[in-house]
Amino acid sequence: MSIHILPPQLVNQIAAGEVIERPASIVKELLENCFDAQATLITIHIEQGGLRLIRVCDDGVGIEKDDLPLALSRHATSKIANLDDLEHVTSMGFRGEALASISSVAKLTLTSKVENSSHGWSVCSDGAEQFFDVQPAPHRQGTTVEVCDLFYNTPARRKFLKSDKTEFSHIDTVVKRMALSRFALGFTLFHQQKEVLKLAPALDLAQQERRVSAILSSDFIDNALHLDFEISGLALSGWISVPTFSRSQTDMQFLYVNGRFVKDKTIAHAIKQAYSDVLFHGRHAIFVLYLTLDPTEVDVNAHPAKLEVRFREGRAVHDFVMSCVKRALANVRPTIVNFGELPAHSESEFEPAQNFSPRYQQQSFDLSEPESNPTRYFQPNELPRETPKTFDANPNLMVLGYAVSHLHGIYIVAETATGMVLVDTHAAHERITFERLKQQYAEGKIATQPLLLPIKITVTKAEAELAENATFFFESVGFELNRMAPETLLLRAQPALLQNSDGEQLVRDVLADLIEHEESYRIQTEFNDVLAKMACYGSVRAHRILTQDEMNALLRELEQTERGGQCNHGRPTWVSLSTQDLDKFFLRGQ
Repeated sequence: MSIHILPPQLVNQIAAGEVIERPASIVKELLENCFDAQATLITIHIEQGGLRLIRVCDDGVGIEKDDLPLALSRHATSKIANLDDLEHVTSMGFRGEALASISSVAKLTLTSKVENSSHGWSVCSDGAEQFFDVQPAPHRQGTTVEVCDLFYNTPARRKFLKSDKTEFSHIDTVVKRMALSRFALGFTLFHQQKEVLKLAPALDLAQQERRVSAILSSDFIDNALHLDFEISGLALSGWISVPTFSRSQTDMQFLYVNGRFVKDKTIAHAIKQAYSDVLFHGRHAIFVLYLTLDPTEVDVNAHPAKLEVRFREGRAVHDFVMSCVKRALANVRPTIVNFGELPAHSESEFEPAQNFSPRYQQQSFDLSEPESNPTRYFQPNELPRETPKTFDANPNLMVLGYAVSHLHGIYIVAETATGMVLVDTHAAHERITFERLKQQYAEGKIATQPLLLPIKITVTKAEAELAENATFFFESVGFELNRMAPETLLLRAQPALLQNSDGEQLVRDVLADLIEHEESYRIQTEFNDVLAKMACYGSVRAHRILTQDEMNALLRELEQTERGGQCNHGRPTWVSLSTQDLDKFFLRGQ
């Protein structure tokens, strides 16, 4: 068979197969062009789920008449000029193939007007042309791209599309996802000539939270923590859900790297680690996070649809994100306020870590490790007997209130100046004990337990080399691991705390983590699992009646304990009811 040059339309259709999966893919590409055109208002019109019509209009800088044909050509772009530009990409679209690919599978019309021009210009394409007929057209400043009859010339691909309703739902998701990446832009979305979404520009935090509420629901913002960190050239901002507000799947996790929505395993793993001992089993956090870093430190050209990125220093990014989220979760505590200054029947100024309340409060914090609390060490099954000396015993400052009763030997009933609090005694003591055990363990050297019979572990050559290079890491966490042959390791000792764990499997899992993430928290996770079990078994059990002093001491400790809103299994430790809530139960004042 002879070698020949493919026709332009076929080349473009092959390229379209990489970036145009469905109508929503086209909307994404066109919105990215609007962003780069410095638009402030974007309008999207959709007919029949995008199959009959996709029209995207913006008020950006527009395209010059002579550049319109180039805009429809492959590998033609205004975003980059050389390899150095590719390593400093700050624009959304830079490949120069979107419009050419779209025009090869649909009928496309591009109309634009630049500033100080008397009128606009328009050009049509079906992906086959090499010479374009540019015609004058009425248009305001900006650009309109109209895409009609998607896949009209590739019927096989059209068969893979779903119903109009399903395809529009994908478009709606894309528009909302893109709207979260550019708060300063206004978005209006029409389907079948009916307005289904209108988002005004959001220029301050309150307006941004209203947009997030409109897209993710107000329940999320009511149960979210706002983050804003910056250190060593890395910045992380946005919102994360409190542990008790979670989902059974990961469909409400939005991550933006330098303004671009991406799905990244490194950051997903970091966030999962941060929630590891506060999230209920099988649940997933909700978040909208924005990571900003030097463009030279991230490769955005790693995926045809630009949905994945590569970090030059993946481990540093992973640890930064994990530390930010972890510190935010650790510092969610009842807000210390003087209730004596509040009017009767007012809303409480503090909120517990559960779903009863409209907003969570968060203390100020930084990324440094918390100072050790100057309290004595706890032993398993031991309750605090007195209020810690770091706490001011003023009753007005007792955020969790003053203990009234131990209900059924399970729940502490406490009265506050604005209502009441119910505390799960075991869950609260479990979290207090767990945090103290972690602190004590971190302050001491990890004890090593020699194995009676060393374990021979057969691995790949690459894994053996990695283990040999990571000798210091394994020793620091209590393992004695030697390389005996090119593909053989010998495990001679493991941490005493993990003496009942499968040492061989743990080593294999750690090596797998090191290969994929350049870091492993698996051993620390095993440590925490053991400490959590110790805390659970060592905490006060149900039906043990506590004295009033014991209950109040427990409340004071819980107020100062990191992650005090949840037990080690992710269950809430306390809930509150205001006097207004109680009044509603009994129809008082109605």
